[in-house]
Amino acid sequence: MIGSRDLDQRDRGIDGLRALALVAVAIGHWLVGGFVRDADSALHNASPLSSFGLLAPLTWVLQMLGIFFLVGGCASVLSFRRAAERGESTGVWVRGRLARLLRPAVGVTAVWALLAPLLYATGVPVSTVRTAATLVIQPLWFVCVYAVVTVLTPYCMAADRRLGGWAAAPLAAVVAVVDFLRYSPVADSIPSWVGLLSLFPGWMFAYQLGVSWGEKRLGRRGAWLLLVGGAALFAVLLLVFHYPASMVGVPGQDRTNSHPPSLLVIALAAAQSGAAILLRDRIAALLQRPTLWVPISAVNLFAMTILCWHQTAMVAAALPASFLGTVPGLTTSPDFAGWMLTRLPWLPLFAGILILIARATRRFETPWTGVTRGRRILAGALALGFSVFALGVA
Repeated sequence: MIGSRDLDQRDRGIDGLRALALVAVAIGHWLVGGFVRDADSALHNASPLSSFGLLAPLTWVLQMLGIFFLVGGCASVLSFRRAAERGESTGVWVRGRLARLLRPAVGVTAVWALLAPLLYATGVPVSTVRTAATLVIQPLWFVCVYAVVTVLTPYCMAADRRLGGWAAAPLAAVVAVVDFLRYSPVADSIPSWVGLLSLFPGWMFAYQLGVSWGEKRLGRRGAWLLLVGGAALFAVLLLVFHYPASMVGVPGQDRTNSHPPSLLVIALAAAQSGAAILLRDRIAALLQRPTLWVPISAVNLFAMTILCWHQTAMVAAALPASFLGTVPGLTTSPDFAGWMLTRLPWLPLFAGILILIARATRRFETPWTGVTRGRRILAGALALGFSVFALGVA
């Protein structure tokens, strides 16, 4: 629990934006992460986006990683400044931030390393176990990328001192060049690994904006430029250059906007960041109401737990249903027009399961005091083994 004094010291605007992004990530995965049940009662991943391209605009709203990175950059600057005032070195600050990020990720993968063979031993088909493993590992790429950009925070601050609010522009330029190489007439002669060059610049773009925002070098004028310019670029990329409309990967499509991030992701992140900066004060004012602030503070308290475990909550509901037969919204293939209506009623159940899971796994976010070095090594080994299994390497 957080005390009333801690609640009063929080930046409610920042916390509100972070909670919005977190909830959007969970709901997005729950809505576009369907299952297909085969004759052996095994579950396989499926997405309604494969059958219904008209759902793509939904991803423009629910893909809020731009806001998450924006808020992360701003919060990192404030945290870095406070650490410096306490006399902490940069290394101490970085290690502390990384520990807070990586503990929950190691926790969920270590638990699943033990859970996966147990499920198989109790009769769960291996295909279902692999499907669950894929879903569990899916959000954790974000943790890895976020860890890298967190380490680079001092360099982001140095870039901001030199370029101000324009410090993110070179990152967008890198993504634009990579997109040109990948999708221009010369694409056939470009090695496939070139696309990876935009991985970190693409996601660091909004983080760098957040650093400039936290350093007070990005204000309302810059926010309007981001909002209008990002929206205009988004429209041009869709209508003129025919970028894929979905902001997440769609099975069967040869192009994706998210892995690695394309210029369309940059455009959306710019527009979202501009809107977030402009709305921050209004959000903070709304969150002065206890009825709104208490749930928002709870979401922030369990932020990494929500990110790491929300897919497990969905699997926990679908797995028993796979043995019951065809359950609308859980085990029916998402290839018919009314599927989304059958999925929506299950979202409160997913949320309830996630709350129960969070109560048990919240300890992974707190410092692992009292945990021996041997147990930490064991947890790391289990996490690594499960990750290899989930990625299909084993």
